[in-house]
Amino acid sequence: MTNQKMLEQVKNGRGFIAALDQSGGSTPKALKLYGVAETEYSGEEQMFDMIHAMRARIIKSPAFTGDKVVGAILFEQTMDRVIDGVPTATYLWDKRGVVPFLKIDKGLEAEADGVQLMKPIAGLDDLLARAAKAGIFGTKERSVINAANAAGIAAVVAQQFALGAQVASHGLMPILEPEVTISISDKAEAEAMLQEEILKALEGVKGQVMLKLSLPTVVDFYQPLVKHPKVLKVVALSGGHSRDKANQILAQNHGIIASFSRALSEGLSAQQLEAEFDTVLKGAIDGIHAASIT
Repeated sequence: MTNQKMLEQVKNGRGFIAALDQSGGSTPKALKLYGVAETEYSGEEQMFDMIHAMRARIIKSPAFTGDKVVGAILFEQTMDRVIDGVPTATYLWDKRGVVPFLKIDKGLEAEADGVQLMKPIAGLDDLLARAAKAGIFGTKERSVINAANAAGIAAVVAQQFALGAQVASHGLMPILEPEVTISISDKAEAEAMLQEEILKALEGVKGQVMLKLSLPTVVDFYQPLVKHPKVLKVVALSGGHSRDKANQILAQNHGIIASFSRALSEGLSAQQLEAEFDTVLKGAIDGIHAASIT
């Protein structure tokens, strides 16, 4: 069964997870960094065509294989599209040996108690059924913590784990992402509260979950989660750090692998010829991979 092979790869693979899941709000920014100005497309449809072309180019690049990239997180539209006539998730696994994940959250609520919970996800069961059918291995859902507020952090963790249970009921692996904003003054305190809440919530989990967390203030702080039997993998977001800085911190945190988005595509440009594009991407992949296998 493919899922067992995917599970083995995520558990034991020596590599990282590429986050290719910029959605509506962050797409113009991602395209701009890639050298595509807003004047080069009109309307959402053209914008999404452009971002799909960028993602397809990354996925098809020789350096983008399961040897160093164990998985990739897709935006819903990317899952629904094709690369060279093959559905994206199938292409990733069959042609590149990369495990496909799907971003399922629909953005954030306004801040309350120092956190932003996820907005309700309409039609989630249908989406999860579609994802399972498309060969997706797991999902990712993000909320944000902006302060060391016990009530807010407890609410974030409760929501993440409830959604994770719904995802798991469809046979998919949930990546729970309670992101702590890296610039807050009480980040270390927020991380301590977060870990405590997660450890409590894990007691009620049937099976396993994955966790996507901001790189911690204290080196190796998340070891209790890394070693927890109900945690398949802890992955880290770059959270606004430059790639070099994110890699540097990641390398000090043992057993955690990267799941970088902007830090992965840093330096790539639509104007680059294939050879240059492939070289820059290979450099990015090699660096993130090296930091992930510590």
